[in-house]
Amino acid sequence: MKEVLIEPAGKKQYEKLITLWESSVRATHHFLSESDIITYRSLILTEYFDQVQLYGIKVEEEIMGFIGLNGKFIQMLFIHPDARGKGLGKTLIDFAKKAHGANTVDVNEQNDQAVGFYEKLGFATIERSERDGAGKPFPILSMALQM
Repeated sequence: MKEVLIEPAGKKQYEKLITLWESSVRATHHFLSESDIITYRSLILTEYFDQVQLYGIKVEEEIMGFIGLNGKFIQMLFIHPDARGKGLGKTLIDFAKKAHGANTVDVNEQNDQAVGFYEKLGFATIERSERDGAGKPFPILSMALQM
């Protein structure tokens, strides 16, 4: 098995993380327009990354995914398209639960794969918002880990 390592990520990794974010979003967020991707890319790079504790997951020294935590809230989780389905997302969630007590997440309702992923890991929808945090008309499901 390939060596997997989770470690804190900071400003020095932002360019790598935003490139990974964009690859992941293009593979999973088909409901976003090119303009939306550009807008969110800028917000994430200049604001959102600074608002969370970031952790990258490396496979053989290459960052293949990352998670952003705000207390017990999973603010973001993205996996490189080439690494999807290999357990990295689950590994990051397990880390977030054990190391930080993470138990809640918001997810785009239109991202069926992400909703299914979280449901499989024991999260259930507790609330629905018509708009995302940026005020755009992309419904958000607030999900909580069911004990």
